[in-house]
Amino acid sequence: MDANTNLLDFVGLDQKTDWKKETIINQSMFLIVLSQIENCNENFKLKLEIRKVMEIVQNPRNDDIGILNISSNGGTIKVNKQILLKNLNQIIDAQTVERAKYYLNRLKKGLTEIKTTKINDLNLNLWKEYDDILTDSLWILDKRDKSGAHSAGYWGNFIPQIPNQFLRRYTKQGEYILDPFLGSGTTLIECKRLGRNGIGVELLPEVAELANKNIANEKNEFNVKTEVINRDSTEINFKKELENRGIKSIQFLIMHPPYWDIIKFSKNKQDLSNANTIKDFLDLFGKVVDNTYDILDKDRYFALVIGDKYSQGEWIPLGFYTMNEVLKRRYSLKSIIIKNFEETKGKMNQKELWRYRALVGGFYIFKHEYIFLFKKAKK
Repeated sequence: MDANTNLLDFVGLDQKTDWKKETIINQSMFLIVLSQIENCNENFKLKLEIRKVMEIVQNPRNDDIGILNISSNGGTIKVNKQILLKNLNQIIDAQTVERAKYYLNRLKKGLTEIKTTKINDLNLNLWKEYDDILTDSLWILDKRDKSGAHSAGYWGNFIPQIPNQFLRRYTKQGEYILDPFLGSGTTLIECKRLGRNGIGVELLPEVAELANKNIANEKNEFNVKTEVINRDSTEINFKKELENRGIKSIQFLIMHPPYWDIIKFSKNKQDLSNANTIKDFLDLFGKVVDNTYDILDKDRYFALVIGDKYSQGEWIPLGFYTMNEVLKRRYSLKSIIIKNFEETKGKMNQKELWRYRALVGGFYIFKHEYIFLFKKAKK
C-alpha cells in the first residue's frame, strides 16, 4: 500500500485508476445501502448483507444494486479496495449487532467526513489505515529509500524514511520546513514529494550544489517551493532570511548535524565536524538551536537526528549532550526514538573486522542512533 493512500479520494473520472488496488463507487448509493443495512437488528442478516457488498467490491460484474455505478453528479469517489474490504470484514467479525453497527457507522464517517488535527493532514476517522506511520520508540528500518531523486552517495546523509515519517505526522501540505544541516538534500526531496515547502541551509558550496541537483531531479507535483541557502547556520539570521522571502515562520524544524568529528566534511572552522573539543562542538550546535528558535511556531515540533561516538576507548554520549543543549533553550522533550543502522559507508564490508576489534577492545559496535523529538514551549 502506498504510504500516502487514503480510504477515499474524490476524483475526476479522467484520472488513472489502478483497478487491482482501487474501486470507483457511487458515493450516495453506497451510503444508502450501508444505511439500509444499519437498520437491520439481526446480527446474522446484517452480516449477510455486508457479505453481499464485499462480493460486489471483489467482483464488480455482480453489482446488481448500483453501488459501483459511475455517477455524473460529482458523487463518484475512488476507494482503496484493500482498506474497504478490511473495514467490511471487521463488521462481519463483530461479536454483537451493536458492535457491528458501530463499525458500520465508522465506515460511513470515513466515506464522508475528514477529521484532522492542527499539525497534520491525517484523517483520524481512518486512523487504522496509516499502518506505515511509526508510533513506537524503536524504529527498525531496513534499506534506505533510493527511489526518485534519493541517493546514498553522500557520506553522512540520513535515510529518507526519517523526514518522511515526521513530515506526514507533524506538518500539513503547504507548510514550511527548515533543515539547517541540509547535506545532499534529503529533507527537501521529501518536501517536494509530500507537498511541503522546504528551506535547507548548507555550509559547503560543493555540497549545496549537489543538493540543488538532487532536489531538481525530484518531480514537483504539488508546486511547492524549495530552496538551498549556502550559508553558515551558526551565524545566519534566519528571521531576516525568511522575511526577505515573504515567509513569517516555519512549522517544522529538523536537524541532522555532524556526529562531531566521526566524519570530517571539510576544513572549514565553522564546520561542526572540525570542532576541537566536545565543548566547542556543543557551542556551535547551540548557536544553530538559538538561531532557529524564534522562527519556529509555538507548539510545533523539532526533530534532532544524531548518534554517539568513541574516543580513546571511551563512549561519548553525543546524543544526550546535544539533547541537553536543546532542553536548555525552552523546548520540551516529547520522545526519544532509537533507530537501527546496520552498516555505515565507512565500515562497509568490514563487519568481521569490527567484530574482532570489539572483542579485543571490550566495547560494543554502534548499531543505533537517536532521534529526539522536541516541542517548542510557550515563552
